[in-house]
Amino acid sequence: MEMKLKKGLGRGLSSLLGDSSKKPETNKIAIKDLESNRFQPRKKFDKENLLDLTNSIKEQGVIQPIIVRPSKSGSGKYEIIAGERRWLAAQNAGLHEVPVVILDVDDVKSLEFAIVENVQRQDLNSIEEARGYQRLIDDFNYNQDKLSKFIGKSRSYIANSLRLLSLSKEILQMVEESKLSAGHARSLIGISNSVDIAKKIIQKKLSVRQTEALAKQFREKKFKLVHKKDSNILELQKALEDKMGLNVSINNKKNNSGTITFEYKDLDQLDKIINTIKNNY
Repeated sequence: MEMKLKKGLGRGLSSLLGDSSKKPETNKIAIKDLESNRFQPRKKFDKENLLDLTNSIKEQGVIQPIIVRPSKSGSGKYEIIAGERRWLAAQNAGLHEVPVVILDVDDVKSLEFAIVENVQRQDLNSIEEARGYQRLIDDFNYNQDKLSKFIGKSRSYIANSLRLLSLSKEILQMVEESKLSAGHARSLIGISNSVDIAKKIIQKKLSVRQTEALAKQFREKKFKLVHKKDSNILELQKALEDKMGLNVSINNKKNNSGTITFEYKDLDQLDKIINTIKNNY
């Protein structure tokens, strides 16, 4: 396995593998003694790419070792940290054993490794990547700054990735099925009739730029309805919408008391609001 860290990917892999100048020990393990990684952020494997890898493995074997750790199930098996696609292809190729590198790492390191390897290979779709980041935040006390340093991406990249998760499940599925790009989907954040617009984008095959222009029209219509609000309140309202990816309404009275309303469309969005409040107050 190539242990040099590619430029722009933080120190994720090197911190997990230790000194990159030291070659890790490679063993061979029976395929039946490996099990899927429960922290694997990647859920979809392209059938055509998997077939290409299977054919390659039939010809050359598994060149790059699979990264594993002892399973917590007590079964004597090993859980895959990185290389699940190679494991699946090796099974399809009829192999009985594969080369592995065994690491003794905890759950957070397992998830970190899986995310970094997939990001490095650009194997994750945008939603899988965002969900991987969100899991590091929810389960392992990461924040966006720490994620940015670890992954080697800008903070705005991490923020934009996470904002996709505020979209409805229907739109997230469209992105996962490659019907919409992440750029298309990001333009729809905070728009109430986003699913209808998404269907129109797909039907008319609109570009990302055309989608942004269409989304802008809907946002401008919304702000015309609240034009009587103080400009500072509108600015704050828009900032919150951009940050949360949800529709927000701020009603400020003359005595500076009032209400803030967050509009959510499903339980996932409600959980996000509740967790944001819990984590910050």
